Amino acid sequence: MPTITDTPSVIAGQHRSTALEQAIARDPGAFRILTGDRPTGPLHVGHYFGTLANRVRLQQAGVELLVLVADYQVITDRATGPALPADVLGLVADYLAAGINPDRATIFAHSQVAALNQLLLPFLSLVSVAEISRNPTVKEEMTASGSAAMSGLMFAYPVHQAADILACRANLVPVGKDQLPHLELSRVIARRFNERYSPDVPFFAEPEALLSAAPMLLGLDGRKMGKSLGNSVPLRASADETARLVARATTDSQRRISYDPAGRPEVSSLLLMTALCRDESPHAVAAEIGDRGAAALKAMLTTALNERFAAIRSRRAEFAADDGYLREVLAAGNERARVLADSTLNSVRRLMHTSY
Repeated sequence: MPTITDTPSVIAGQHRSTALEQAIARDPGAFRILTGDRPTGPLHVGHYFGTLANRVRLQQAGVELLVLVADYQVITDRATGPALPADVLGLVADYLAAGINPDRATIFAHSQVAALNQLLLPFLSLVSVAEISRNPTVKEEMTASGSAAMSGLMFAYPVHQAADILACRANLVPVGKDQLPHLELSRVIARRFNERYSPDVPFFAEPEALLSAAPMLLGLDGRKMGKSLGNSVPLRASADETARLVARATTDSQRRISYDPAGRPEVSSLLLMTALCRDESPHAVAAEIGDRGAAALKAMLTTALNERFAAIRSRRAEFAADDGYLREVLAAGNERARVLADSTLNSVRRLMHTSY
């Protein structure tokens, strides 16, 4: 049975991503990227190696970067509360500490860009219930919820995602291999809108996937790493907190440390995390530890994390201490995103003959 790494769509996506990277190197100004996160808790080292470092790389290459604080996506599966503003500003602080430059990137929030959300309505008319039901996120939520009712917003999540991308006229979206199907619905919506309302000169570009080469890191307990699962090391963690978290990490009973993702997933993930922090290979880290066991691995990982993220933690503490500045960054990004989304919505209305 083919895996996610060897399906034809993934192989084609990898080839296309190689070509896109070459195009970015030639003309970075031709690309506008949309990416983002839900403000459901502090970003962690998995986010850094999985997405944040790549965003900073693309920003430094000269690509226009838009970073979405997806606060409306929080209410797809939970109630918001008084902690939401702190979570939103904390996410902005994480972005800035990681190296996203608000003078070169646009950081904005779902709830503050009305035109983006209004595009959800015409986009819903372009897809069927069956097509949305086949989206991986929706299918997973259906399975996870069991007999519990799924919210309409959760069901419409992939169409809302299309509105995010197309409202900003982004033409490139960094994704992992397992996220390729998510972007396909955005491409379908762009294509169908063009066919129905702008057949002569296509209005929306079909956004392309830029496959990330980021490795998959497990949580410290061997499960998928998650902000709300308590199994990650937040970017804002202190050195002592990092040591406590790593000390609880799941390993196995074998004394000799080896890198074997299939046979020893927990140990291998800790090795990989150490290697990423040290810019080495996990095999080299394993060879250095040898027969000294899990305690030596955890000690090495703790040191590597604290050394790699010391500067980011220091910057984050400075940003987090100035809520006023964080709000200014978000307000400026919201305004830039509004200009983009308003322009898109006005053009959509004109093409749909709903400008009265």
